[in-house]
Amino acid sequence: MKLHTHEWGTGDRVALLVHGIMSDHRTWRRVGPALADRGYRVIGVDLRGHGASGRGEYGARIFADDLVDTLPTGAELAIGHSLGGLALALVAERLAPARAVYSDPAWALGGEGSVDPAMFVEFQRIPRDVLAKFNPRWEAADVDVEIATLADWDPATALSLSGTGAVDHTPAAPVVPSLVQVADPSAVVPDALKEELARRGFEVRTVRGAGHTIHRDDFDGFMGSLAGWL
Repeated sequence: MKLHTHEWGTGDRVALLVHGIMSDHRTWRRVGPALADRGYRVIGVDLRGHGASGRGEYGARIFADDLVDTLPTGAELAIGHSLGGLALALVAERLAPARAVYSDPAWALGGEGSVDPAMFVEFQRIPRDVLAKFNPRWEAADVDVEIATLADWDPATALSLSGTGAVDHTPAAPVVPSLVQVADPSAVVPDALKEELARRGFEVRTVRGAGHTIHRDDFDGFMGSLAGWL
């Protein structure tokens, strides 16, 4: 599937942004322009079942394959958040970015203590005030964006990652130089996994006090943790 994309900037270097479940390219409303200001042409996708992209069959490898069908290979930088980090890791070898950043990636689905994606189905109709209470560090614009992206999201995407679809896709090793950003605390990258990822060759950085959507909880902390990777 050819995914819908949105671009910021016209720089010579290319950066790719892959959002998490329930979101779309609009979640990067601050990150995209910030990278464009640093000389990147930034391409944000809407995964299938999200935003303006098409619907169809869903699954981790299907989300991943769509990235290869849509995005250019050899980008200078690729950033994937949560589900986007899962999809990006599955195609890192084929997309071959110079550097990859996985922001609180949802790799270890189905493991003990892991979050069942099926629970997110109930979030589609969440009232705005409740969403804001769940995310007290978000700007009002981020709450507005989330309400809009939820309206454009197919909950079947979450169900495809539950049950038999809840497979652990934690990479055995990075295929390109890779940074893992971790929330504090993280529901998807617990301390034991952080230590294991470091042993496997990933650089691991924790953004203290940030929630799962690090780029919206603590934009400055998110950008600061990219020092040396931009």
